[in-house]
Amino acid sequence: MLKTITVKDWLEEKEEDRVLLDVRTPAEFEKGHIPGAKSFPLFSNEERVKVGTLYKQVSPESALLKGLDYVGPKMSGFIKWAKKLSPQRKVILHCWRGGKRSGSLSWLLSLAGFDVQTIAGGYKAYRQEMRRMVVESPYQFFVLGGRTGCGKTDILHAIAEEEQIVDLEGLANHKGSAFGALGEAPQPTVEQFENNLFTQLKKQDLSKRIWLENESKSIGRVFLPQEFWQKMKAAPLINIERSFDERVQILVNVYANYDPAELSESFVKITKRLGGQHVKAALEALKNNDYSTAAAIALRYYDKAYQYMLEKNKSPDIKILNVQGLTPKQAAQKIISTVNQTQQVP
Repeated sequence: MLKTITVKDWLEEKEEDRVLLDVRTPAEFEKGHIPGAKSFPLFSNEERVKVGTLYKQVSPESALLKGLDYVGPKMSGFIKWAKKLSPQRKVILHCWRGGKRSGSLSWLLSLAGFDVQTIAGGYKAYRQEMRRMVVESPYQFFVLGGRTGCGKTDILHAIAEEEQIVDLEGLANHKGSAFGALGEAPQPTVEQFENNLFTQLKKQDLSKRIWLENESKSIGRVFLPQEFWQKMKAAPLINIERSFDERVQILVNVYANYDPAELSESFVKITKRLGGQHVKAALEALKNNDYSTAAAIALRYYDKAYQYMLEKNKSPDIKILNVQGLTPKQAAQKIISTVNQTQQVP
């Protein structure tokens, strides 16, 4: 059985036992793919280049014949591979846009007895639909901000015990500073980060609040989509405060377990912004295992950056909330209670 389905219908009618197969090249898949999809390329990277070159420089017919030369010997392998990926023989395929690659494999798998669907418009249609969703959805975003070392991420996760969150730094595999890559997996591509974010947003209940941590437009090497960024900046902002000494201790608790050499390298990265003298002092402190002094030096730089961002922030509703001495769970409860009280005021 063979059926074409729109992205919107597929997102609404997802079947748990239907396996999503991305038939684009491995390189296309690596750059960005629908979360949960399995790579099932019709052509290798090199084959795709050769077919595309023939299509542009010779003729569509020459490209078709070369494609058949590549695919013919692999047809039985595709069927065996698909059986391993989907023992129940229920699959949905997509390519980039035109449908030729997904159409070819859909035909083959259908002949082999698979229940096959293809996504109309392919991966490009998926990206367009996700961006439309971000623009049109009435998200109730609330943004958690505060100076470096306030423990925002831990508080955000504590909020998740009661309310919805989207962990942007978790999706980016980066803590959002010069030290943000420490202890993290490699960052996704910008495109894949967007896809992962879209998937998280799709899961949210639009009738309830969604909490985010305040971020700059970039988190490490990835960027927040413009449509999302605009909504985030227009959302209410709750800036939490702790004492300088408390923030130093929180940073020591987070970073003291990392390799001193990696910490030193991170300080060197911000030499121009922090100043050579301060970096030298921080490196000396790390050499002596004096993490508190190193953290204090870093905080003085990040406090200046925070003040600059606060002055430029365009949020229509900014609240300051002191959470000094509170655990992440206590701080989360205070934040939620404060917002609830505010929203109840006529």
